[in-house]
Amino acid sequence: MAASRVSPKLFGCVVYSEGTDEWIYPQHVTEIDYLWGTHHYQVTRLQLPLSKKDGLPTGIGTLAFDTQQELLWVGTDSARVSSYYGADMQKYTSTQAHPIHEGRVAQLLFHERGVISITSKSVHMVSRRGLTQWHIWFVGPSYRTRRNSLTKGYSESSMTDMKCMSFIGKSSSEILVAGCQRVMYKINIDKGVVVKEHDWYMMKFCRYICAGTSTGAVHFLDPDTLSYIKTWQAHSANLSDMDAQDSYLVTCGWSTRPHGPPTLESFAKVYDLKKLEQLPPVPFHTGAAFVQMHPKLSTTSIISSMNGQLQVANILDPNTSNLLQANLGNYVSQSHLVLAPSGAAWALAELDGSVQIWAGSPDNLRFTESAMPIEFADEVFPFPYIDIDSDIPFSAIGMPYYREKLLSAWPDDQVYEVGFPPPKIDPEVIKNMTPSAIGFRAPNPRKTLRNQMDRMSIVDSDGTAFAVPKFLSQKHREENGEAVKERRISVAEAFTKPDLTGSTKADVPVMYRLMEIKYSRYGVDDFDFGNCIAESCLLCELGYLFDMLEKAEGQKCHATNFLKAFSSLGEASKLQLTEETSPQSTLEARIQAANRFLLKQIGLDYQRIALGDTKLDQNINPRMRGSTPAFSRILKDSFEGENSQRMWCDKCRRYQPVQSWETIHGVPSVLMINTGLSKQTDARQLWSIPGWLPERIGLVVEKGRIICLEGEALRVSQRNRQSRQMAVYDLVGLVADVNSGEHQKSHMVSLINVGISSRDRQAEPQWHLFNDFLVRKVDRDEALRFATTWKIPSILAYQYQGGNNAIDDSWKSSLDTSCLFMNWSLNPYNVLQHNWPCVLDPSTEQPGLGTHMPIDTEFVRLQQEEIEILATGDRQVIRPTREGLARVSVLRAEGPNEGLPFIDDYISISEPVVDYVTKYSGVSAGDLDPAFSVHPLVPLKVAYKKLWLLLNLGCVFVGHGLTKDFRNINMFVPKSQMVDTVTLFYNPSRSKRNLSLRFLAWYLLKENIQSETHDSIEDAFTALKLWKKYQEFEDAGILEKMIDEIYTAGRKWNYKVPEGAKGDRWAGGGLTVNRGRDTPDVDSGVSRPTTPVGKKGAGSEYSESPLR
Repeated sequence: MAASRVSPKLFGCVVYSEGTDEWIYPQHVTEIDYLWGTHHYQVTRLQLPLSKKDGLPTGIGTLAFDTQQELLWVGTDSARVSSYYGADMQKYTSTQAHPIHEGRVAQLLFHERGVISITSKSVHMVSRRGLTQWHIWFVGPSYRTRRNSLTKGYSESSMTDMKCMSFIGKSSSEILVAGCQRVMYKINIDKGVVVKEHDWYMMKFCRYICAGTSTGAVHFLDPDTLSYIKTWQAHSANLSDMDAQDSYLVTCGWSTRPHGPPTLESFAKVYDLKKLEQLPPVPFHTGAAFVQMHPKLSTTSIISSMNGQLQVANILDPNTSNLLQANLGNYVSQSHLVLAPSGAAWALAELDGSVQIWAGSPDNLRFTESAMPIEFADEVFPFPYIDIDSDIPFSAIGMPYYREKLLSAWPDDQVYEVGFPPPKIDPEVIKNMTPSAIGFRAPNPRKTLRNQMDRMSIVDSDGTAFAVPKFLSQKHREENGEAVKERRISVAEAFTKPDLTGSTKADVPVMYRLMEIKYSRYGVDDFDFGNCIAESCLLCELGYLFDMLEKAEGQKCHATNFLKAFSSLGEASKLQLTEETSPQSTLEARIQAANRFLLKQIGLDYQRIALGDTKLDQNINPRMRGSTPAFSRILKDSFEGENSQRMWCDKCRRYQPVQSWETIHGVPSVLMINTGLSKQTDARQLWSIPGWLPERIGLVVEKGRIICLEGEALRVSQRNRQSRQMAVYDLVGLVADVNSGEHQKSHMVSLINVGISSRDRQAEPQWHLFNDFLVRKVDRDEALRFATTWKIPSILAYQYQGGNNAIDDSWKSSLDTSCLFMNWSLNPYNVLQHNWPCVLDPSTEQPGLGTHMPIDTEFVRLQQEEIEILATGDRQVIRPTREGLARVSVLRAEGPNEGLPFIDDYISISEPVVDYVTKYSGVSAGDLDPAFSVHPLVPLKVAYKKLWLLLNLGCVFVGHGLTKDFRNINMFVPKSQMVDTVTLFYNPSRSKRNLSLRFLAWYLLKENIQSETHDSIEDAFTALKLWKKYQEFEDAGILEKMIDEIYTAGRKWNYKVPEGAKGDRWAGGGLTVNRGRDTPDVDSGVSRPTTPVGKKGAGSEYSESPLR
């Protein structure tokens, strides 16, 4: 190739040096510098082989760079499609996609499954490895589809002169095929749907489907309805070429002359797709034949003539451009020039069948920025020779190894459960059969009941099963030797029964499959897995929840209070965030809406309690565009959102279009990013590219604009010490949408790097998978590996690098405990004087580390248990019983006021109470109503904070059944801070049964409690005395003996207090209880009242809210 020098007076032209074989640019060129640098090199020249039919050069019908791999595809005039790999243009695949008589390949489209080509009479899809996926062609008055040897015929219309095709919308699952004919085709992967429309010559998809006609007009179609939006007469004759990028369309075409053939117009026409109006054309004096929009610069176009002159122009400023001139041996062929998706290279085709590849930098040349790896043919190794004779077993030959799904594997849509195999006939029946008029007959051996038969499993148990976690009560029965039906799923059953596994896809790992909690009669509890009084404050509830998770150290926790506050917010219900399914939106759309809602609500809560002037961390919604854009580019576009609207202009006295941009003034500590897949599903293929999602990004804010860096650019910036104003973020977690089968609903899993929560800054990354109750450690590659077929991220979480491994515990030394030393109520004027508890004295009764606090709680029922009777007669719990805290009492454990309560709060419940269970709770209907209650009523949050303060101060709670009580309160208390009398007097070797508080009090304390109803103060004080009795037994060395005596008496009286019992005797019975031995009483004085009258000390009178 040779290049001629053009006068530098024309647009600051670029010249070519034959000595160095490179382009030379003047110093003032800026846009070209950004595109390709100051020099441009011819990387390679590819010569197609001569035609076997006539020996002439092979004509090139079309040329295109692959959008997903480092491949250049060429469609020839003989209907052959070939691909070439890399900058050296090594031949990769070549296939005869269409019959030779159909002529040239007109266009190529790229899909994640393969490459689609079109000729005048057929459409063909081939995989990148050369295997035909499907072929649609014209046969007489019909067209047919061939796929996997299946032929379908249609007689509605015909394919006669097809010219172009385009994807419909962003889904990339359907294409629109048209041409100079009266029929347009809408084709899916598996079938074709015919739609009547006009003839089109070429098509491009951007904001609209831009369809050019043979008369020079361009139709703009809505991608969803295919209805006409507008028609633009771009040229008076035929179109030569056009391209669309972002919001602009550029066309080249022919114009008619009064006397003579049509000629190429000396202008490239420009159209604004946002405003739907024509912009000033770009001048090109030698005749604009071909045009390409730059994939990175939305306003930059490259225009080419038929004789090799190229012009790089800004379509918004047509007077500034740069020229390139090359003297070609032949004219450029009809397939014109094409730009690589990365913008780093272009290709030119000539009539002699040669292709020129040019690039700004031959080193590390890439056609796409994030290319998927090329799959080459495996090297075939010769099999070792095995001398087979009668003495060598067949097992010595071995079986081939494979890591991929075999071609012989049946797809999941063709696997069905056909029922159980027929039962075997009893041998006794066969033995006694006698001939009859029809067949044989035999007496019934009557070994089973009527209509009863043995269950014949379709899968034999082979030990390769995935065990579903058992209920705790189920484990308990197994330990006692009771027969319990085991719930196990074999590998084969998992494939044939998708409702049990949640998956039928062979490529979905078991740990990603759908996990569902099955309720037992005990609900989910039986499953093995700031200053604010607002009950719906998510910020406070998250704080309590995170503190509980930290104290639990990996043990199971429930988010009951947080979910209650979350569901009480009206906006959450409007967004359908509290519903399990929603017909209006997908699961990924709702999880992203929940992410956006949480950030907004937390910001509002933060501002309401005035903790400081802190901006809300904004979530962003990336817009995927272009062929293979970098993640940092998409992130930058998401930050700098562009908005176009019409506003009133007082000067012009009419509405004018106004463009607005978002400016960035600062970046948050945590970036929560919605991937926006619910709207733009064509970007899913980007996630499957290895390494496309960066683990570390850098953000720089300058003058309201933001710069996003990743990969090598970020590392270079850090090495050059340019990161002082740059915020570096690490990927710390993500939420992924897992679609594990065609017959199954999708579900969400979380992948989180828990290593950043360690206090050791040198800790290695520790990625964990959270799939409902299943938690499993995974490696980094597994966490960041995605598949477009079943695993796609929906939410990304990036955290500021300086915040990793930084745990702030300063709040623990500055707790506000004022609410423990004062009384406060929602109904202060209704509370009777003797119902106020005796508050702590700040000077003498400061709670601290090791302070014992007797406690008891009472609950009411907010939701009854819902069950379903199955066809087998079994009961299945659909929704378990739900309880709400109604009363909490905390007493003093020592001192002159031992046994007196300093907390005795009744809880104001906003939800409907379905059962007060007064016999067991002691709470009546009016006790929880602020208008009628004579007891101090407080919100749940106030009572919760009091207990939370005692917990964080290091107090030790004493009570009976505390584990269940704190679970219902939704507070995790370590075992070191609990003294539970249930476990103190528990002997599993004697019985698996827990002893009730009433039975222990009757037997050990000679007290008859809970005779009519329960009282939390009485129960808490009884638990205190039982604990002290336990200490006496332990000091005397008779603890085990006493526990044995308790269980002996329990079996005698069925673990219940006999009717009419009073202290140590029964009324009218005359029977004395044998205690075994006399032990000292806990309190030799008079027993205290059920609800003691508290002393009115400092701060006991009514005051404002203790939390305000």
